[in-house]
Amino acid sequence: MAGRSADDDDRSGTVVTPSAEFPPLDPAEVDALRRVGAQWRTGVPPALPVDPTLDRYRSRPAPGRFSRLAPIALFRPEPGDRDGRDGLVAAEPANRPDSRLARRLGRFRRAVLGPPLTSAAVLHERMRKLVALPVLSSDLLSSVAYGPEALLTVLVLAGSGALGLALPLSAGLVLLMVTVGISYRQTIPAYPHGAGSYLVAGDNLGVGAGLTAAAGLMLDYVLTVSVSIAAGLHAITSALPGLTPFAVPLGVLVILLLLAGNLRGVRTAGNIFVLPTYAFVVAVLGLLVVGYLRAAGRGFTPVAPPVVPATEGLGLLLVLRAFASGAVSMTGIEAVSNAVPAFRPTEWRNARTTLAWMVAMLVVLFAGLTLLIHLTGLVPRPGETLLSQLARVTFPTGPWYAAVQVTTALILLLAANTAFNDFPRLLFFMARAGHAPRRFLHLGDRLAFGNGLVALSGTAIVVFVAFGGHTEKLIPLYAVGVFLAFTLSQSGMVVHWRRHRDAGWRRRALVNGVGAVLSGLVLLTAAVAKFTEGAWVVVVAVPLLVLLFHRIHRHYRNLHAALALRPPPTGGEPGARPPSMAGGPGAGPPPAGPEHGPGPVEGEELPQELRHLVVVPVVRLNRASMRALAYAVSLGRPTLAVHLAPEDAEADRFREQWRAWGDHVRLETIVSPYRAVIGPLAHYLAALHAAAPELVLTVVVPTVVLRRPWHHLLHSRTEQRLRRALRALPGVVVTSIPIHVPE
Repeated sequence: MAGRSADDDDRSGTVVTPSAEFPPLDPAEVDALRRVGAQWRTGVPPALPVDPTLDRYRSRPAPGRFSRLAPIALFRPEPGDRDGRDGLVAAEPANRPDSRLARRLGRFRRAVLGPPLTSAAVLHERMRKLVALPVLSSDLLSSVAYGPEALLTVLVLAGSGALGLALPLSAGLVLLMVTVGISYRQTIPAYPHGAGSYLVAGDNLGVGAGLTAAAGLMLDYVLTVSVSIAAGLHAITSALPGLTPFAVPLGVLVILLLLAGNLRGVRTAGNIFVLPTYAFVVAVLGLLVVGYLRAAGRGFTPVAPPVVPATEGLGLLLVLRAFASGAVSMTGIEAVSNAVPAFRPTEWRNARTTLAWMVAMLVVLFAGLTLLIHLTGLVPRPGETLLSQLARVTFPTGPWYAAVQVTTALILLLAANTAFNDFPRLLFFMARAGHAPRRFLHLGDRLAFGNGLVALSGTAIVVFVAFGGHTEKLIPLYAVGVFLAFTLSQSGMVVHWRRHRDAGWRRRALVNGVGAVLSGLVLLTAAVAKFTEGAWVVVVAVPLLVLLFHRIHRHYRNLHAALALRPPPTGGEPGARPPSMAGGPGAGPPPAGPEHGPGPVEGEELPQELRHLVVVPVVRLNRASMRALAYAVSLGRPTLAVHLAPEDAEADRFREQWRAWGDHVRLETIVSPYRAVIGPLAHYLAALHAAAPELVLTVVVPTVVLRRPWHHLLHSRTEQRLRRALRALPGVVVTSIPIHVPE
């Protein structure tokens, strides 16, 4: 396929996998890993006191009171790898929580979302064309319910005489739909691993252009949810005006229901949307057939619209605003190119076929409704949608009006599912490149991007509530983001064809170039003409989002640089012990030099580079502190005990108790006359670290494990507070020694 590289073929259809959270090491890091391993000096490792394969015990251990996750049945062996070593596979019960409350919440979650799916089921969760068409086209097809009305709402501002411009403007929109649709048909085989505008623009126009397209798409997806829900509720309140005061809470409820449906997985969510989408298409086609038969009975003579006084003059700016408003009917046309990996093999071929059907259905429905509205002489009016008026006129009696309204409301409410399908996937690709939080790489137990779905739902709820669920207030924000992505994507494809110059590249570049020009004109028109109506929000939000993406990427780049494996200096034989470590625990710091100089703090990669000091804070001498001291000394490293006393008398008394114990560990007492504990201890440890920065301080803290949540109110959280205080101090490790208290 023209424009495809070997890398594309390797990643085609398989890029969205549960393993994306665990990227492999690059060749340089693998080489560094080998060199690090060659210099490890640990001697002969002792035999393990327990069989890690859990397969050699004849009498298998039973779960104890504090170890309910111990049964061997939670794991099963897997075939040995190339080294002949056995591995374990965690069975489904191993994921179950231990606490009673968590188990109850888990059962409720399973009842709502379904049982977990294994990673191997990811291929079976993909969609066939008959399911993908309603899932990915619900946004695009549902927009015909408000797209023609958005166009006429602007034209009617110049009076009823300006409504005649609806037909030529609609013809221009149809041309734009076909051009952009053909352009995206070319994009799918060229980029079969999905990501649409974000990947195409970034690959051909640079990272900044890709992030700009991603920002526009993200805003478009959020507004898709808000506008679809608002339009669906408007269709309901047009038939049932009594529900108007409850529009906002009903919209929030619908968003939450969509979230629950999509958390159940792609296939389950797809089955939910099949019937409503096809029912809407059938209902609108029936409306068109009956409407045109009625128009044919009067010789296709248009009915004169009611006289509407002009509130604005008819000018170029108003016409451009009307065209940009009608262009919202194209939102969702990019959904297929973003979701190519969600199709069954062959992914790109099935995706391209689905897109062709989507565009054809959009053109038929949009052009048919616009012309029929013109022939019927209808104008927008508050309180009832234009599609509702058309259905009332076409079906004055019988149940057909109700059928049209019900299917329209359903598809508008469910049209938000296109965003629920594509928004998390876009975040996945961005997170894989380091421009979004890595938590968006995670596939939940139903193989759905739960974090992305929750982020979309929360943002859409905020936008929906902020604008009161009014469609007319949300529409001006709508076109800018999506046509920004269209323009950058099509411009990127022109560069793509010029770069590869395969057979027929000029024709393909011309198609994408026309799409880029037309999309750019709509983008410029929408941004300028609707700036004061709310488009300024998107104009301001896009650069802010791009800045945020860059900051996230810088953080991950710095993190990778700090954590990347570096080959250690090669000085002497791999088994030789550095002179700095030859003297044992009490030896001085390593000599400076290009080979044995102290590395950066927390940069040790070899066991022989570490020098330890174990510190045990002791409040009082009891079994908890004795266990912590015993654990510390068993490590075979220099150990120091620290006791904080509120006054000198208590410090003297504790030293006497320490001598009675036998003074087995060096003790340092600190008098804290202001009775603070965490602050003086943290500053003392910081001073120790400053005095010998090459040391690794291991702080061993006994921690009481409480069985009841309300028991936490009876104890101070010393260990957690100490962890927070020492978090910013490099070279310090806090280790907890759990002390379990029976009920």
